[in-house]
This record gives sequence, C-alpha cells and structure tokens, in this order.
Amino acid sequence: MKPREIERQQTQPQSLSLTLHLDPELFWFQGHFDVQPLLPGVAQLDWVMHYAITLLAPDYRFHSIQNVKFQAPLLPETTVTLRLTWLAEKQILTFSYERHDGEARYTASSGKIRLCR
Repeated sequence: MKPREIERQQTQPQSLSLTLHLDPELFWFQGHFDVQPLLPGVAQLDWVMHYAITLLAPDYRFHSIQNVKFQAPLLPETTVTLRLTWLAEKQILTFSYERHDGEARYTASSGKIRLCR
C-alpha cells in the first residue's frame, strides 16, 4: 500500500521529488506500534524502490543498501517529501525523507542503495 501522492516534480531525468501524505489507514501503521504508530523503515525502503524503478531506473533492481540512517519517526497524518537521485554511472540511488512542519523541513531518514541490472 502506497501513500497518497500530493505532488511530483522531476526537473532533471535523474532526480525526483514526491510530496506524500501518510494516511493513518495505511497498512504499514497497523501494529507498529499500538501506543504511537510509526512508519517502519522497511516501508520507507519499499517506497524508495517502487518510485526508483518505476520512474528513474526502470531496468534496474535492488542490489544492496550502502547506508541508511533513520533520524526521526514518520507518524500518521504527516506530509513528507521523498527526494530521489539516480547516479547511473555509479549505480547508486540516494534518497531522503523530509518531514514537513509548517514551512520547515526536517530530515527523517536518508541513505544510499546500490542497484543492478
């Protein structure tokens, strides 16, 4: 189950920015956790891969995670911006999720994923 896409911007062929709304009814929030639901890291990575191979690198697939850092939780009813950059010559996909807090943006997670054919 994917988040609701609010806006998509692709000013360059190798870069993509998606504004997403995290609906509390998303499957990923169920049971993770009862007191305060959080978007699991595996969901964040699933969405990164979905958008990357659909829109930026369609002939590629997951190879390995080079690094990933989860800095702040993503909660239900949050708006986030997912930024993807495909470095084809290195076969590296970089990503970051930025939480919206009014006009301010805070990095919630980021990383690099190696893709292969």
